[in-house]
Parts: sequence; structure tokens; C-alpha cells
Amino acid sequence: MKNIWKRTGAVLLGTTLMLTTIAPAIRAEEPSQLTPSISEWAIGTLNEGEKYGIYPVEWYYDGFKNEIPVEKVNELLVLTEKKIASLGLAKNKQYKPVSVKNDNTRGDIVKRLYNIVAQYDLPVGSDAVKYMQERNILQGSSNGLQLEKKATTQQAVLLAVRFVKDTYELAQQGAKGLAWVVEDEDTQVYLLGSIHVGTPDLYPFNEKLVAAFDESDALLVEANVLDTEGLEYYTEKAMYKDGLTVKDAVAPETYAKLEQVAKLYELPMEQLELQKPWMLSSTLSLMGMEGSFEMAPEEMAMLGIDNYFLVNALLQEKPVIELEGTKAQVDMFEALSPEAQEQSLVDVLDSILQPSEENEHDIMQEWFTSWKQGEAEAFTKSYVSQAGDLSEFNQMLFGERDEQMAKKIMNVLEEEEGTYFVVVGAGHFTVDKNIRYHLEKNGYEVEPFYQ
Repeated sequence: MKNIWKRTGAVLLGTTLMLTTIAPAIRAEEPSQLTPSISEWAIGTLNEGEKYGIYPVEWYYDGFKNEIPVEKVNELLVLTEKKIASLGLAKNKQYKPVSVKNDNTRGDIVKRLYNIVAQYDLPVGSDAVKYMQERNILQGSSNGLQLEKKATTQQAVLLAVRFVKDTYELAQQGAKGLAWVVEDEDTQVYLLGSIHVGTPDLYPFNEKLVAAFDESDALLVEANVLDTEGLEYYTEKAMYKDGLTVKDAVAPETYAKLEQVAKLYELPMEQLELQKPWMLSSTLSLMGMEGSFEMAPEEMAMLGIDNYFLVNALLQEKPVIELEGTKAQVDMFEALSPEAQEQSLVDVLDSILQPSEENEHDIMQEWFTSWKQGEAEAFTKSYVSQAGDLSEFNQMLFGERDEQMAKKIMNVLEEEEGTYFVVVGAGHFTVDKNIRYHLEKNGYEVEPFYQ
């Protein structure tokens, strides 16, 4: 890698692979005043489906329970077909599409979805309605299937979401993640290395991974970013008060670079200069990804692996246990020397103003691909090559944190019974003397999740 990426890599890695403090920053934005028009019973399926990239979540606020317009049906089906095509399945040479009317009825949408999967060499039979019923994609009510009734946007989206998830399961595909398992006589702990940002290509997950989470008694994470108390603490500590600004804390040349970046991204300096250097580093490193995946930074944060499991734990009323907590992570940043905080900010500013010849998108895509395929060795090789030197910032990210989190996982193994699901930044399972190292050092066997 070029020297400039070596210099900035640890900062970007910290926000995307090691720390969850990035999510509170995104969530601190003003909430929408609009209310989504969705049915309560559909929330779980829609929460899953909005990660797939087959429909925009803005639809929730635009007549979601009304009859679906033609243009929305077409967009939904085009994106769904693209999602299935990305599996790269072998084609069905005997494929003959069932006839459709394109009249936007429930039955017609079922047939159009069936025609997508029937193109491939999968056991789907020849009866579209029967297939969709048997796979629990088409679900009726006390009023029956209502195949001749015009579909609402919600109904069409639910059909497409169930269809995508089921087709991935039928094809035995889905993102595997970097996963391991450790256990003793009465306790089983699943370990998943996360990336704190994501794209729709990471979803859906492999059904075995999801089943492990579903059967778990509790979720263990670095920090529960859905906790409002932690968010309030983050906001309080990350911002200057009493008339101070970042201009008082950094060198004039650093402040000048910040002004250049603010102009580049059309950001108001009066808001940026109220943020402490460590918060600016986190915020701007994420914004540095703007456009790399044709997604806004906040969208990528919402598609982070931790966020997925946290929201599902909330929906399943599953207990969430913090291995560190937002407060502890914020305190780590606060404890950095002023010099280290400023250097991390300078590194991010330089990476934006003087981008390296190496494509950061390609590096991140490499990590996403390894994560999807469950290739821990390839991920580790790429990750470690970007880890940088043992700066104060890096020492904060690594070392003692892994040892302390490993101790808490060992406490669960020794003192609790049942099944637990751990999701922490992938770096905590790949750097030298990581969580796995400490578990094995203490006599536990850490086995790959996929055997």
C-alpha cells in the first residue's frame, strides 16, 4: 500500500472494524418527523428486507399500505431479479416462464417472482402459487390468498423480501461472516467478527449463522448503540462547551485543513468546530467513504453488522450485554493525549485532501468479500497489512481491550449456562494477541463455526 494509506489506515479501520462509537454519531442526527405507514406484524420482515437493497425505505412514508403503483412494482422486481442474479446460479435450460398479466394483483406478483427463480437450476416445480405457499413466501389470512386482489406496496415488498431470503436459503448461500464457537460443559458461545459499516451485498446472512443467533439466550456486543443513555454521554463528551472550539485545541495548519475539508464536503464550520478532534476523526473518516459504494455514510452505518444484530435482539426481546459500553469507548478517546487526538485528525484530513493512488473502495470491498465468504485467513491478511504502527491510537484500539473482553467471555463460559452470541469488531479476532488468543491461552478450544 502507498504510504499515505498506511498512515491513515488505522483511523479508518478503527471506525469500521474496531469501535462502535461511529453509530452514535450517525444517530445523533435529527429524527424524521414523518411516521412510517407499516403494519406492526410486518416490522420483523421489513427490518430484514430493507438491508437487501431491493426497495428504498422512503416507501414506508409514501402510501405503503395503499395499492402499489406500476413503477414501484417494476422497480421492486428489477432489483429483486438483480439480487438473485448476483448468486451466480446455473441456468435452467428447460425454463419456460409462466404467463403473467402485469396487472399488479397479488397472484400476478407471485408469478413474476416465481419466474425470477425458475430461470435457475433449483427445485422449484412448475406451479408458481403452490411453490410460493410451500416455501411460506405466499401467506394468506382468514380471507384466503386473495390472489385476484390488487397488491399494496407493503404486500408486494413482503413477498419480495421473503422470496429473496428463501431463495438464498434454497441455494445454500448467504454471507457467512467471520465466525467461531467456543464452549464448555454447559455453555456455548458463538463469536462473530463484525464490520461496523456495510452494504446490501452483505445481506442476507447464511441461515446457519442466523439460526445460531436466534437460538442464543443473549447478545454480547462492544457497546449497545441503541441505548439512549450511552448516546447522551457520547454527545456530552464529544462536543466542546463554554465557548471553546477545536480551533483552541489544534495547530493552525490543522484547522486550515479542516476548513478545506469542510468546504469540500459543503459542511458548516460552525458545527464542525464544536466537535472534539477524536469525534471529527470518526465523523470525517466515514464521510471519506462518501460515494465509494454509491451510498450515504449514514446508510452504510445502518447496514453495519452490529446494528443488524442489535435491532434483531430488540425485536426478539433478547437481552443485550455490553462488553465495554459506549461510555467506556468514549472515555478511551477522551483519555488519548491531545497530541494523539490531533494526529488522528490530521491523518484523516490528509487522506481526504491527498487521496492515495490505492483505491480505498477496493480495500473495503476486499474485506466485505472475505467476510461474505467466511474467509478469515484472507480477511486477516488484508486487515493486518493495513494496521499501521504502534501509535498511541493503535494501542488504544488493540491490546488490553481484547484481553478484557476475553475475560468477560470466559466469565460467561464459567458462570452461565445456555447459548450466547458475541458480535465485536473483526479486528478483535485478527490482530496479534486477539480475543481468540486469550481464550486459547486459558485452555479453551476456539473452533471455526463452519466445519
